[in-house]
Amino acid sequence: MKNQIAIGIENYKTMIENNYYYIDKTWLIKELSHQKGVVKLFTRPRRFGKTLTLSVIQTFFEDERTVTGKKIDNSGYFKGKNIMKADNSCLSQMGMYPVINLSLKSAKQPNFNMAYGCLKNEIINEFERHRYILKGNKLPDSYKKRYQDIRYGKADASSYATSLKFLSRCLKEYHNTNTIILIDEYDVPLENAYFKGFYGKMIDFIRSLFESALKTNDALEFGVITGCLRISRESIFTGLNNLEINSILSNNYAEYFGFTHCETEHMLKEYGLFKNLSEVRQWYDGYVFGETEVYNPWSIINYVKTAVSENKVFPKPYWANTSSNSIIRNLVEYADGKTKEEIEQLISGKTIEKPVFEDITYEDIHKSQDNLWNFLFFTGYLKMTDQKLINDTIYLTMAIPNNEIKYVYKNTIKDWFDKQINGLDLSSLYSAVMCGNSICMQKIIKKYLWKSISYHDNKEAFYHGIMLGLLSTMPDYNIISNREYGNGRPDIVLVPFDEDNPVIVLELKYCKKLSEMEAGCRAALKQIENRQYLVPFIEEGYKNVLAYGICFCKKTCMVKS
Repeated sequence: MKNQIAIGIENYKTMIENNYYYIDKTWLIKELSHQKGVVKLFTRPRRFGKTLTLSVIQTFFEDERTVTGKKIDNSGYFKGKNIMKADNSCLSQMGMYPVINLSLKSAKQPNFNMAYGCLKNEIINEFERHRYILKGNKLPDSYKKRYQDIRYGKADASSYATSLKFLSRCLKEYHNTNTIILIDEYDVPLENAYFKGFYGKMIDFIRSLFESALKTNDALEFGVITGCLRISRESIFTGLNNLEINSILSNNYAEYFGFTHCETEHMLKEYGLFKNLSEVRQWYDGYVFGETEVYNPWSIINYVKTAVSENKVFPKPYWANTSSNSIIRNLVEYADGKTKEEIEQLISGKTIEKPVFEDITYEDIHKSQDNLWNFLFFTGYLKMTDQKLINDTIYLTMAIPNNEIKYVYKNTIKDWFDKQINGLDLSSLYSAVMCGNSICMQKIIKKYLWKSISYHDNKEAFYHGIMLGLLSTMPDYNIISNREYGNGRPDIVLVPFDEDNPVIVLELKYCKKLSEMEAGCRAALKQIENRQYLVPFIEEGYKNVLAYGICFCKKTCMVKS
């Protein structure tokens, strides 16, 4: 019987206890087993297995205890796993260290007080989990008093800012060995605080929490931090000389987050879906960590789960529907003409080249358009296809990774496009259309074209969509697209509710050169005449019928009536 597929399970013990399908990443433990005093930062996109990885690390290394202080044996969770092939120097560390595991993802809140309150509760829960150390006489009374104040939420803010260092010291007193500190989603509070307007306050708290726990802590064995973005040392890692950064540009540990090609193939074979490999690659492959090709694990798991439960499957944007798209919306809404053109290039399958800066902060987003491209790259919305060093700066050639991310771009841009239309005062355009003022029409449409972004592979479809969008809210008219009139199908027809107003017929053309635009307009008007698009309305008795030939080229147009 095939293993069940778990969606959203981030606890390793739960995975093993329920016999869920698990791609074995336990060899990471071997690489961490001799990292005395080192703090490793792993930055990967959302939903790429960071939380589950920390749970694996905790389950292996932790000297876990019951409420009464009885040791819990977790060795059974690793039976048959890759890590059991490691040497004795590694395996002897199983169950040997106290572990602090703190997630910061709950701090995604609308204001600082709520975000701080959620972080405080996470700290309290970790103190509660280790309350067994209060039994007996291993801790002095002064430690116990401070411990209880933090545990019951009675301590002051400074106590919570230094709480991880204090808890690690208490654990060392009890276990007589150093503590491993694991911090998950460290940048969630910072990203949220930036977009909600309390970035400075959150930076101050996170800096104090990290510096005390990871910089000047004699009770630290090693630390592992995970997040989506690498934030500059100056913002929260001041003076942390023992920090080793592993971003998506690093070769080290590249295969431990996300699914490799072999792992994906094996999973598809396991569930009888190997024939779908090409489709899966187009939709969910394309990420490159270091020099390792990686699939999106969240999307693969959901794809296979859907296929198994429904006995059929179509590719969907699973990851896109769970992650925040705030940064890509920022890129689109602040885009200048050059950036819009680059977005169009990406959607059409081309690449762009940009400098990459890993040491940035959220406050830097709008200081340079290049910073936004950096954020998109490190959060999984772009992939690297090549890199080179120019004057001590790394330049990456970047592309959209796969169809799933292309879906995000197209739909985010469509939302922006619709918002732009809704915010325009188009009354002057409508007046020009009804009065036959082709010069005024041309001026307004050209102005809008410069604000727009093409997200269609078919250029004619893009321009058709623009005109439908601009005219869709024209009052007292019914807009009709590609319906048969005369001897053909005009692109757009506007039929008035009041017969005293003119019927308006628009035929659209697209050309590649500016010099061809006037001929395009004439061809459009000739088509209206030859195919008798106006005849049905004249025969029906409408007093006025207007015809427009519009030719588009790149981000401009010409209108003839």
